[in-house]
Amino acid sequence: MALAQQQQAAQAGPRALGSFQDWTAATYMEAGKKVCYAFTRASKSEGGGTRQNVMLTVTHRQQGRDQVAVRAGYTYARNAEVEVKVGATGLPFYTAQDNAFAREGAKAVATFRGGADAIARGTGPQGRGTAVDSFSLSGFTAAYEAIGKECPAGRR
Repeated sequence: MALAQQQQAAQAGPRALGSFQDWTAATYMEAGKKVCYAFTRASKSEGGGTRQNVMLTVTHRQQGRDQVAVRAGYTYARNAEVEVKVGATGLPFYTAQDNAFAREGAKAVATFRGGADAIARGTGPQGRGTAVDSFSLSGFTAAYEAIGKECPAGRR
């Protein structure tokens, strides 16, 4: 009985697909459906006080691919704006609680593929100041390809 419970718990948790330089690819089950995601932690965070688990994530679900999010480590003020820049290209993000989401996920992914770093800049906690987070894009393309292989487009 205990072994069966351990196996169920293992199936419920994330399963690593691999590490690709600064990025990690993984999968987990959500409501009986496979979700694949790739993420990296911030290499540098400024402003916003002490924050933990600041991450940049790309997720593939059956109902949507290329869902790009920044987890800030604090709750954004209502209607806060965030911009993620890769080189000279600025990508607009909208906020919800402690996440900012790319308005155009496919464009963000295409931009990440050609960049070295992504810099997220947004309003700090309680709408005061500015928080700036830097993310390495080293290994992004390989991690993205790993989640695309595990969760191919069009598979329902």
